[in-house]
Amino acid sequence: MNSDFTGQKAIISGATRGIGRAVAESFLAQGALVIGVYGGNDTAAAELKASCGADAKRLSLHKLDVSDYAAVEDFYSQVEQQHDTIDILINNAGIRRDAVLAMMKADDWQRVIDVNLTGGYNMAKFAVQLMMKQKYGRIIFMTSPMGNLGFAGQANYAASKAGQVGLMKSLSKEVAKRKITVNCVSPGFISTDFLQDLTESQYKEYKKMVPVKRFGTPQEVADAVLFLAGKNAAYINGSLLEVTGGL
Repeated sequence: MNSDFTGQKAIISGATRGIGRAVAESFLAQGALVIGVYGGNDTAAAELKASCGADAKRLSLHKLDVSDYAAVEDFYSQVEQQHDTIDILINNAGIRRDAVLAMMKADDWQRVIDVNLTGGYNMAKFAVQLMMKQKYGRIIFMTSPMGNLGFAGQANYAASKAGQVGLMKSLSKEVAKRKITVNCVSPGFISTDFLQDLTESQYKEYKKMVPVKRFGTPQEVADAVLFLAGKNAAYINGSLLEVTGGL
């Protein structure tokens, strides 16, 4: 990819593992300053920092619960003090707590909604305020085909991902006149630890569902994210880009 993000500032939630890590590394490779947010895995954060070599000087990592409105507000206050504005927000933080609805704990329902959907609202709200200062920005939500397809045992996850698309659609119309675009990337089955709890039979069944007969890679998702985050994507707004192998 021939993107150049030199001098641009990107906030990435869920930045230290899986897709988020691939996105962070890709932005760093293209010259961006990356402000990475992660939920609590300090080991993964340290591993990312150590792997970045010379690019590590343009990477800062912050432990943050994106569902905590006050904590997110404080985080953005610090970002504004240090950087004034930002150019890119990648809303990638997400969790799963699967169970059939009749047996799903209320706390598991609420926690998934809080992190995946409310967390996206929290992060986007304050990002927009900074982007409006310079009348430019790119916001990308990492959603999922489950928001449209639905899987048994994932009612909370599917609801949160469908909600992200609705949030993106409305926000894209609110901020377009400020030259801020808002889109979704929708990865299908991607080879990350997000799928590590699949049984062997589930793994084989899911792979059969994908027309290209393989799972995607985090880098393939990162390439789609960088495309939408680039200046050449200025006329793409309110859209959902699927990276699913045809799922």
